[in-house]
Amino acid sequence: MNQSASRSGALEQEAFDTWPPQIQTLLDGASLASKEGFTASLLVVDAKGQLRTTLLGIGELFAPDPLTVCFALWSHSRAARALMQGGRAGLTFVEGEAFYQIQLKVEPLPELDGEDGETALARFAGTIEIGEMQRVRYARLTHGISFELEAEEKHATLERWQAQIAGLKQAAAALPRAEGAE
Repeated sequence: MNQSASRSGALEQEAFDTWPPQIQTLLDGASLASKEGFTASLLVVDAKGQLRTTLLGIGELFAPDPLTVCFALWSHSRAARALMQGGRAGLTFVEGEAFYQIQLKVEPLPELDGEDGETALARFAGTIEIGEMQRVRYARLTHGISFELEAEEKHATLERWQAQIAGLKQAAAALPRAEGAE
């Protein structure tokens, strides 16, 4: 991890170009039920120059290595359409009392065999261009955008997340490994 820390006043900042270990563990695709409320915001710019924001739960994000995050979007979403030609995106979230902001170079992943086009997910791989973590000493960031699954939907959602992570893992296995990725 390439880090630089700055403590100007009460602000702590770290820049990185690979996932910090605690974030790679967060996005490892395991123990999804224990990470249920985690939400990240994905920002993309469409062909008209308009910002599109998509909220992603833990079952839609997977970091196969320290340089990459794979994510799944509904194929018919505006954000997915905007990223189909590749491009850039921003991913933001709160974790460990800190705010993370990551700039990604994004490429679509191939479709998986046997998927129904009507409900298919569009899968993407984002390579970290630059990431930044910020926290302040005088206040604890306790959460950003978060959610709680409805009790009657929880089991079905966790099963769907497991399937989505399995698809991301399968698609990520075809990625070429960059230098430094294991």
